[in-house]
Amino acid sequence: MAEPSTRVSLGEQAAFQLANVTKTAPVYGAITPRWLVRLLDWKPLEAGTFRRNRVAEEKPIEVLCSREAESVIPGTYAEYEESPREYRLSSINALLNVDTRISDIFSNPYDQVREQLRVTIEGVKERQENELLNNADYGLLNNVSAAQRISTRKGSPTPDDLDELLTKVWKEPSFFIAHPRAIAAFGRECTRRGVPPPTVTLFGSPFLTWRGVPLIPTDKVHVSGKASTTRILLIRVGERKQGVIGLFQPGLTGEQSPGLSVRFAGISEKGLASYLISLYCSASVLTEDAIASLDHVEVGHYHEYK
Repeated sequence: MAEPSTRVSLGEQAAFQLANVTKTAPVYGAITPRWLVRLLDWKPLEAGTFRRNRVAEEKPIEVLCSREAESVIPGTYAEYEESPREYRLSSINALLNVDTRISDIFSNPYDQVREQLRVTIEGVKERQENELLNNADYGLLNNVSAAQRISTRKGSPTPDDLDELLTKVWKEPSFFIAHPRAIAAFGRECTRRGVPPPTVTLFGSPFLTWRGVPLIPTDKVHVSGKASTTRILLIRVGERKQGVIGLFQPGLTGEQSPGLSVRFAGISEKGLASYLISLYCSASVLTEDAIASLDHVEVGHYHEYK
């Protein structure tokens, strides 16, 4: 049996005790690009309330088109809704606790309070995008009128389905938004038909397009059920275009970004420093034809290519 060799130099494990370790800041895998927040136009509110005044479309505007001299011009007026919808800002809150002993001793090279706040704020912003799409009151998925909803013809989203969706939001459509699996399913159907969708660059990132309209991915449009079904939205944005707008409260104490504030909430008897993170937002669909939905989109169908 061979004798164990005797070391004649310092071992790696012992040497490691004198080495400086290069570290990353905390990596939070749930962070997404949150494209919807970036692409919406945001309107500041004065008192957390927004009233959407629509013109009653069933009452026509009478106009005259005639070459006859002294033709009688009909009187007319625009009728307004008598009970317009009002939106009140929704709040997303988190109370972050940091042990002051931890922040005092272990804040080099990364400040513990700053990193805790950074990751928590990212979580709040992720919830914001989820609420913009799924909130029971103002979420876009829940504010598509029945006349603006269509279904896929055969389950998988095809070019024909997206063309039909474009007929619902034909006035200056801004973008489609869908789960990445739905966009991939649409790409497969395009490949099968020999019409691969072109790409466009936004914010330095490439996006597939259809008829020049970008397809924006988000995991906040959920895929559900055994059949793996989801929805694809088509949206027109902007107040000038009578589209979809985001709503926020400006001028908050401790404002970090539009509608989001961080405030120190004190230190407890146990030495826990607390920070209140608050985000106020909502969204409004100004006209019914500003948004449409392709329903019953199946994302699990694949083709064999020969």
